[in-house]
Parts: sequence; structure tokens; C-alpha cells
Amino acid sequence: MRHRRFTKRIGTDSDHARANLRNLASALVKYEKIKTTVAKAKQLRPYIEKLITFGKKGDLHARRIVVSRLDNKEATKKIFDDLAKRFENRNGGYTRIVRAGRRAGDCAPMAYITFVDEEVVIKTKEKSEETKKEVETIKEQVEQELEGTAKPEKAEEAVEAKAEAETEKSVETEEVAEETTEETSEKDNDEKSEEEKSV
Repeated sequence: MRHRRFTKRIGTDSDHARANLRNLASALVKYEKIKTTVAKAKQLRPYIEKLITFGKKGDLHARRIVVSRLDNKEATKKIFDDLAKRFENRNGGYTRIVRAGRRAGDCAPMAYITFVDEEVVIKTKEKSEETKKEVETIKEQVEQELEGTAKPEKAEEAVEAKAEAETEKSVETEEVAEETTEETSEKDNDEKSEEEKSV
């Protein structure tokens, strides 16, 4: 019977659980963001926060306690030299847990545990500049269709383009007409000259 026992068990014996917490705490201090199961993250949070509180005390007794809990001199040094100064004005709540879906193999709920001042970056596919431009142009077209009127600058450009196209067409028709008149006049002159020769 587990009456009045408020800590949860991971499913291993006490030695394994203690070693697991020690390794998770050392990894979190080193990398400042780790991914693990939600149950282990919830067990790690009070464990590491108490060590940071010892680091804020800064005396020799606190340092010996942290060394015995972590068994890692580099992590202990970082707690006293770096993390204690970063959380000097914060009373507890040094970590956060962010859910990260479920594991592929056994569908276990996963989570990131990070320090509070560390930014949590969500990985997304970066869009290329061309796709961004295409999206912007599509948005502008949709806005114009919804408004029912084009923007004044684009409307003026469209009018100027139509006027230039009409002038080009008129010039082309005039050139074609001149060419046809020249051809007909040449044919008439040739016919007259042939008639004179025959007479």
C-alpha cells in the first residue's frame, strides 16, 4: 500500500530511478533543453529546481549537496556560476514543460523541459522567397476581387497599357493599308503598260 507517498514511480527500482534523475538533471543543465516523457519531466522539475535554489545560496554546504545529487562537476559549476545568477530575482519556477506529441514506438506522451528564460523554438518549414511573393500576389488579387475595384496605381497602368496597345494596332493597320494601296497602284501601272504594248 502506497499511503501518504506523494511521489510517482517510473516503473523501476529506486537505484535506477535515482540514476535516471541524476542523468536527466545533468543533461538539462548542460543543454538547457531536453526531450523526455511527460512522467519523467514532471519528476525532474522539482529535483532540478531544488538544486538551482541550493546554487543561489552559494555556500560550501550547498555546493557539496549539489555535487552529491548530480555527480557532475561541470554541471555543478554551471549551476553556481551561471544559472544561479540568471535566476537571482526569481523565487522558484525555473523550468517549464512543453508537450511534444507522442512517441512513435509505444505512443508515450513526450515533452520538452527547458528553463524559463530559454526560448522554445517550434520547428516549421521555412518558405522560400518565391513562394512568399506568390502568396502575397494571390492575397492582393483576392483583396481586389473582394473590393470589386483595382488599386488606383494598377488601374492607371492598365489604362495606359490599353491605350498603347490601341495606338500600336492603329499604326499597324495604317501601314497595312499603305502597303495594299502601293501594291494596287503598281498592278494598275503594269496592266496599263501591257495594254499599250499590245496596241
